[in-house]
Amino acid sequence: MVRAKVTSSSQSSAATVGNWVLAATILGSSMAFIDGTAVTVALPAMQAEFHTSSTQIQWIVEAYALFLASLILVGGALGDRFGRRLIYLLGVILFTIASIACGFTPNVTLLIIARTIQGIGAALLLPGSLSLITAAFPEQSRGRAIGIWSGFSAITAAVGPVLGGWLVDHASWRLVFFLNVPIAIAILIITFLRVPESRNPHVTTLDWPGALLATVGLAGVTFALIEGHRPGLLVPLFAIVGVLCLGLLLVVETRSHQPMVPLRLFRSATFTGANLLTLFLYTALNGLLFFFPLNLIQVQHYSATEAGAALLPLIFLLFVLSKWSGGLITKYGARLPLTVGPLIAALGFALAARPGVGGSYWTTFFPAVFVLGIGMAVSVAPLTTSVMNAVPVAQAGTASGINNAISRLASLLAVAAFGLVLQLAFLQRLDRGLHQLNLPESQREQVVSQRQRLAAIQTNDPRIQQAVDEAFVYGFRRIIWVAVALSLASAACAQVLDKHPPNHPA
Repeated sequence: MVRAKVTSSSQSSAATVGNWVLAATILGSSMAFIDGTAVTVALPAMQAEFHTSSTQIQWIVEAYALFLASLILVGGALGDRFGRRLIYLLGVILFTIASIACGFTPNVTLLIIARTIQGIGAALLLPGSLSLITAAFPEQSRGRAIGIWSGFSAITAAVGPVLGGWLVDHASWRLVFFLNVPIAIAILIITFLRVPESRNPHVTTLDWPGALLATVGLAGVTFALIEGHRPGLLVPLFAIVGVLCLGLLLVVETRSHQPMVPLRLFRSATFTGANLLTLFLYTALNGLLFFFPLNLIQVQHYSATEAGAALLPLIFLLFVLSKWSGGLITKYGARLPLTVGPLIAALGFALAARPGVGGSYWTTFFPAVFVLGIGMAVSVAPLTTSVMNAVPVAQAGTASGINNAISRLASLLAVAAFGLVLQLAFLQRLDRGLHQLNLPESQREQVVSQRQRLAAIQTNDPRIQQAVDEAFVYGFRRIIWVAVALSLASAACAQVLDKHPPNHPA
């Protein structure tokens, strides 16, 4: 009887600790998610205030995404080595300081620099979220814990675009960055007082050469994609350096005693397939999320608040269904939900190619957002759970870092590659539209000189405005079909995953 009471007390204590860990990690992840979604809605206002090209607007997002994607693996390893709670706290502090700097920045150059620092802070913060959860929950309850984390992170992220849009419409985009401050204070208090420390004692060194090669390699490829319109040898040079560094990274990781990316983890078909699925599906999603608000605000003439609210059905579905979908692996295994989810998402993306210029939100974009929300809700929690269950708990930080790095790499590639596709299609269609208008040469040159601003081109001629809007929609549809193809590739990747539930006999 005494032993039963002790066991019950121990379980209750573990559950309490788990709840505090969930609270701290949900808030931390939400801080990063809120920032990302709110910044996207604020981009048109930033472009208008700083009179920037579409390329500079892309760099506001890509500077953050680049350092997050390239250093998140180091963040996971640092947590395993020095303590996951410690590194998580450092990430929260650095992210918050950089957020304040973003809010006070006087020009776009300093904003991009501050966003870079934000990316470094997020690289410490985000892998800590999942690794702390993985260390606090046993495997049989980990899927539902991750589902709760995904759902609450999604619902708090929903505040980002709506509140961010409201701030843009009624105050200033700068206040968007100050949203992080009260959240950070709550995280620091909870984590200091209630979250236990955990680490992997087997990690004794860090793979700094790997981190450097990853950063330089991704920077080179990203620069080449974003600045692809530049004449001269600079863009090809960056592309070559980037590809060479990424190739050398594989060699270094193979020979390192404690690599940043332990390639042996990819011997697991589940781990490899789930990460490929992550790359394809999140590239598709992030490509849409970046350009969708630009379409709504600059072409469809939504307010920033309306544009922020346009994605609420997707986020609401993620919140409502994530806890349920987190348990799908336990019942069906990984293959079924991660085949069905991306196929539904592909349909949602395809529906987003239907709208032209104008029309009611409920008949144009809502069907696409709703269907995409169902597809992502079915996919997200099972995908994360399948990755974390494919490795031992001792390597949770590393696995979390790899999966987060791939999802952030997807964001990095989406904005750069989709931006190039959109820009080429936009310029092609705009040239055709301007030719059909038979404009005077001076008026045509005025438009051509602003071509790099895409839908933000300023004109008083409604005919030119219509040509600009139609050119952007033309380019937007091109990137949507790329997203459809990537979603179908995600469903194909799921076929290598385990089709049996955990502990189910093959």
